[in-house]
Amino acid sequence: MALVEIAFVLFMVMAFVHVSNAALYKVGDSAGWTTLGNINYKQWAAIKTFEVGDIIRFEYNAQFHNVMRVTHAMYKTCNTSAPLATYTTGNDSITITTRGHHFFFCGVPGHCQAGQKVDINVPRNISSTAVTPSALISPKSPSAPSALAPSPNKAAPTLNTLKGGFGMLGFVMAFLALFASGCA
Repeated sequence: MALVEIAFVLFMVMAFVHVSNAALYKVGDSAGWTTLGNINYKQWAAIKTFEVGDIIRFEYNAQFHNVMRVTHAMYKTCNTSAPLATYTTGNDSITITTRGHHFFFCGVPGHCQAGQKVDINVPRNISSTAVTPSALISPKSPSAPSALAPSPNKAAPTLNTLKGGFGMLGFVMAFLALFASGCA
C-alpha cells in the first residue's frame, strides 16, 4: 500500500509543479539602463522574444536613474505623474507575469524624452507573430559568450533541463503504479 501512496504523492507533485523556460534579460545588455551612449531600447526589445515568466533586470546608477512601470498613454507622453510602480535600487528584477505590453521608463526629468524607455511585449498569440530576419536569432541561446552578462542569462537552460527530469518522473510513476497494482 505504501507504493501506491508514494505514486499518488509523486503524481500530485507533478500536477502542481510548473516548469518554465524563463530567461533573464538585462535591459540594454552590457550598457544597462542609462542615457549615455545613445542606447536604442526600442531596437533592443524588438530582437527579443519575451515570454511569461521571463525576468527583466534593470541595472543602473541609482543616483541618476530609476525605473517606472507605466500605462501606454503615460509611456507615449513620458508622463511621470502616476506610475503603476517605481523601482529605485539600481538592480531591479521584474518578473513578467502576463502577456501583452509592459511599459517602463526612467522618471528622472528629461531621460524618457531622451529615449530611456522600453516596451517589453509578450505576444498574446505566439503563433501569430511574424517571423522576421531578426527573429531568426534565438535570444535563448546567444551565439557568442560575453564576459559581460548578455541577455538572456545563461541560467535559463538549466530550467529547461528540468523538463527532461519530469519525463523520467512520469516513467517512474508508471512503473510504481504497475508494481503497486501487481502487489495489491
